[in-house]
Amino acid sequence: MSALEPKILMKPDDQLDLTPEELKEEFTRILTANNPHAPNNIVRYSFKERCYKMTMGVNQLAVHFSMDGNMLHKESDEGRRQLARLGLADSGAATEQNLNDMEIPGEEELEVEGEGEEAEKDAPREVPAVKPPETALRNQFNYSERASQTFNNPYRERGTTTEPPPRTNFSATANQWEIFDAYQEDLERQERQKEKQKSRDKDNEKKSKGSSSEPGTGDEIQRIGIPAKIVERMVNQNTHDEIAQDFKYWEDASDEYKGNEGTLLPLWPFKSEKGKKLSVTAVVFNPEYNDMFAVGHGSYDFLKQGAGLICVYSLKNPSFPEFTYTTESGVMTLDFHPEHPWLMAVGFYDGGVAVYNLREKTNVPSYSSSAKNGKHTDTVWQVYWQDNDLDNNLNFFSISSDGRVTCWSLIKNELHNTDIILIKLNHSSSPDPGAGGLDLACGTCFDFHKFTDYLFLVGTEEGKIHKCSKHYSSQYLETYDAHHMAVYAVRWNNFHPRVFASCSADWTVKIWDHNYIEPMFTFDLGNSVGDVVWSPYSATVFGAVTDDGQVHIFDLSQEKYNPLCQQSVVQKKKTKVNHLVFNKHYPVILVGDDRGNALTLKLSPNLRKCLKDKAYSRENEVEKMEKLLELVREPQEEMTA
Repeated sequence: MSALEPKILMKPDDQLDLTPEELKEEFTRILTANNPHAPNNIVRYSFKERCYKMTMGVNQLAVHFSMDGNMLHKESDEGRRQLARLGLADSGAATEQNLNDMEIPGEEELEVEGEGEEAEKDAPREVPAVKPPETALRNQFNYSERASQTFNNPYRERGTTTEPPPRTNFSATANQWEIFDAYQEDLERQERQKEKQKSRDKDNEKKSKGSSSEPGTGDEIQRIGIPAKIVERMVNQNTHDEIAQDFKYWEDASDEYKGNEGTLLPLWPFKSEKGKKLSVTAVVFNPEYNDMFAVGHGSYDFLKQGAGLICVYSLKNPSFPEFTYTTESGVMTLDFHPEHPWLMAVGFYDGGVAVYNLREKTNVPSYSSSAKNGKHTDTVWQVYWQDNDLDNNLNFFSISSDGRVTCWSLIKNELHNTDIILIKLNHSSSPDPGAGGLDLACGTCFDFHKFTDYLFLVGTEEGKIHKCSKHYSSQYLETYDAHHMAVYAVRWNNFHPRVFASCSADWTVKIWDHNYIEPMFTFDLGNSVGDVVWSPYSATVFGAVTDDGQVHIFDLSQEKYNPLCQQSVVQKKKTKVNHLVFNKHYPVILVGDDRGNALTLKLSPNLRKCLKDKAYSRENEVEKMEKLLELVREPQEEMTA
């Protein structure tokens, strides 16, 4: 028997049997230094740009194991001292020397022993067993391991130091004659300015008279301005003659065979070149001129904020707006004054409010808020004109995400604000006027009672609706757990004094009696509801718009559970309809979408029976709604208003 044993290929029992083609196939794996569990959507607030921005640099370091040890190198000074102290220095050297002196028997010695075996068969001799050398298992899969190290960019820090601005202390005492002299100087200064202004006006008149004799002057252009506008409207009427005929005379004959169901007929689309990339954030009809309406353009994508736009259109000229105002911040809400239809209140994304006068041919607002006079610190969601105050000053209210409901009074050439109520974030019904901003909830909408001047409703981002009063700034009259998500609109009924409607992002529209904490009706529209509006001619008719581009028209006296009309009014599937408004004089509604378009729609006869018959009055409408509430009202304890 030979001392050398043949080489044996060691193969695990569970190894797969692969063909030569499978063995030649290469599998490449690339290892990256990125941490798969590191978040990639971290945002931080940028005080410079006043918005949330995505954080680009994310720490990719992942520590799998970490342990603090006290190992020392044996050749270091401290290691040698510790080995000498323990007496291990000599023994360690001797052990190393012994290992070097050991010899492993080679092949020549084994051959000599093999030749002398026959001569020494009889002599008993023990042959030491030689273990075969251990061989590493061969790679059966042609696996290749590769690694690389990347260069880590060095961190840089920048810092600046500034000198504080110089300060000076000033103090003085004033008496009566000094105050009198200061007033006298101010009066003299004002008189001098008036004289200068009069002299300038005279010079301008002389220049205008001297240039009026020349052909093609500005006076002649102003003289033909009104006739040119009339001709423009005539041309538009001829161009859109079919739509004008439908607006005036169209009646859907198929309504006679549909029972109570109705349809919406698209009329004129209104759009502006400047507002193509902006959403329609507000639509409102003028209270005196029934053909005039205003459209506010902004953006609900708060990471893409920019300039805003206000367009005032007329149904007589669908091709171009009558007035156009550009704003530095996005427009979020609009409202016309009910008695002075040329005054328009505007709320902006940056928290400011302004009042525009349509009679003044300028792009600058007549009144505007600033940080000095207490403007909002967050987005203004709604503005609403109110009756004049005790001093007969015009005033309007605004609600913002900073939790404030503020009254703005137009005094001389300035806006003066007064906080009416601060909306608390917790569930208590007594907001603290001195609470900090961290304790305030986000107000999203409000509406004032049509018959009780001091009563109003407030909707919040938390889904609650608060019934408030102007007379109580530190307490809610009632709180309703209305919705599970943000409340987008809350509207009092135009006829019944106790009924209001609300809509939310939780897909529902709810009808309430403010004396009860539970809703009278709940409608699930299958998508986020952007707006809900009561009709101006019936107490039981209301409309709502959803994010899937559909308009829903309900009449509770005809159908208590389903809409009379559910129609898509957009051309593209992903277009959202944001706002809806009824016209008080014509049977049309106006809707705005997130692509900057405003579309007029005419109601079919089944959707405007009261307006067609002209048989509605407030007493009849209140009685009709009251009968409806008696049918669905559940017995519950009535709350005190």
